[in-house]
Amino acid sequence: MKHSLSDRLRVFPLLIASLAIQGICVQAQQTSTPAPPQPPPGAPPAQAGLNPPPPLAPSQEPPIKVTTGLVHLVVTVMDHRHAFITDLDKSDFKVLENGTPQDIRFFGRETDLPLRIGLLLDTSNSIRPRLEFEKDAAVDFLNKTLRRNKDMAFLMTFDNEPQVIQDYTGDLALLTAAINEQRAGGGTALNDAIYMASEKLSHAPPPKGDESDMRRVVVLISDGNDNLSDRALSEAIDASIRSEASVYTVSTNTDWLSVDDARKPSKYNMDTGDKILQQFADQTGGQAFFPYRIDDLAESFFEIGTELRSQYFIAYSPILPATKGEYRKIEVQTARKGLIVRTRKGYYAVPPPSSNGAQ
Repeated sequence: MKHSLSDRLRVFPLLIASLAIQGICVQAQQTSTPAPPQPPPGAPPAQAGLNPPPPLAPSQEPPIKVTTGLVHLVVTVMDHRHAFITDLDKSDFKVLENGTPQDIRFFGRETDLPLRIGLLLDTSNSIRPRLEFEKDAAVDFLNKTLRRNKDMAFLMTFDNEPQVIQDYTGDLALLTAAINEQRAGGGTALNDAIYMASEKLSHAPPPKGDESDMRRVVVLISDGNDNLSDRALSEAIDASIRSEASVYTVSTNTDWLSVDDARKPSKYNMDTGDKILQQFADQTGGQAFFPYRIDDLAESFFEIGTELRSQYFIAYSPILPATKGEYRKIEVQTARKGLIVRTRKGYYAVPPPSSNGAQ
């Protein structure tokens, strides 16, 4: 049906009015308070009468941090005959940080913790005449130390540069095969190897089950001479300290002199390499060994394994809060006189997170 022109003119004002009313309603809806966002699937419902705050933008999300605020120490105590002392109590120990006494929060007489071991084998050209000595030492140590389904080790060699030959495993057959395949040649990047191993130990596989703590150890078999590293000695030591790894060194240097008793040879000269090996051990709470014969070698590794099972665990909360990430010296003393106490010399204090969550 067709409408006349007069009919269409009468409808036009009504249409204009209707559109105006709709525009007013839309504007009112835009200026009103928006409804709260719908929760994601599976989220608990909001309480009645409460508007949940808007979610943080990705750049505003604070980083996740897990900080215990405790300094952990593994302590070895021996008498003057180098026999391990394992019967001390918490009251027998005193911990000093930068000379200030600290309160011991946790104490354990035995550290039967899972081991994470970095075995570093010097395969440089300078070690060629003694490589078989190194390989026998490495295999012997692992066979006497690793516990099935609990401990893990990785093998790293270093000549011109460090290289992980066998990653973390508890399989002695894999580790032994990897060790026996090594050949000598090239320079010696010792510091780079220690640095790389320390970084790897910082991200070691966690133990299975509920246990979260582990013992990080570097076993270095070398003559201690470095001629090719990009890293300085101080950087390598710092990396070990930061990873909380104890460095045990076994020297392959054969500069010896038998004195008085041929059955008890003594080291007549500590050369530069020997001093470096000693420094790594001293700074990290490990120990340096200078075996003379194969029998001495076996005894050295037996002592390392025994020491790892005959130590004390001490944890304390520093009295002075960490503010600068500075290096802090540690000294552990015992009330019993005449004992030798060995632990790491210090640590780097981690500054607390800032109020805005920045690192």
